[in-house]
Amino acid sequence: MALRNIRYYDDPILRKRCKEVKVVNDKIRQILNDMLDTLQHTENGAAIAANQVGILKRLVVIDYDGCCLKLVNPSTVGYSGVQECREACLSFPNRCVKTIRPQKVTIQAQNEYGEEIMITAEDGLAQCFCHELEHLDGEIFLDKAIEEIDV
Repeated sequence: MALRNIRYYDDPILRKRCKEVKVVNDKIRQILNDMLDTLQHTENGAAIAANQVGILKRLVVIDYDGCCLKLVNPSTVGYSGVQECREACLSFPNRCVKTIRPQKVTIQAQNEYGEEIMITAEDGLAQCFCHELEHLDGEIFLDKAIEEIDV
């Protein structure tokens, strides 16, 4: 595994839509492993999207509250409820905002072996799904901010 460089602030790749992964193969698994390694070696990280490490593919890695997921081509298929969130991002250190997110989210994706999976998450993990899937569409958490929070 290798550590990837995280992209920051106004890097244009953070605003680009990631492309669908056509085939889940060893190359994709290596990228996912590198993303997980990068995430686990970065302070205060819960998840990372591929464009945050300079790769325009629809890949997300989550390591949150005992839940470790490697997702390929994730998409939201359902959501419900509302929660107010305190939100930050690895690509925007020292920024924190308040957002409004769904309280419960269901996503569909492929795992690192290309198998279809569906996951329903609530609270913090639901927030995490929303944040990372928006990255894949070139959106950032600051777009959803309703209030800046002092760090």
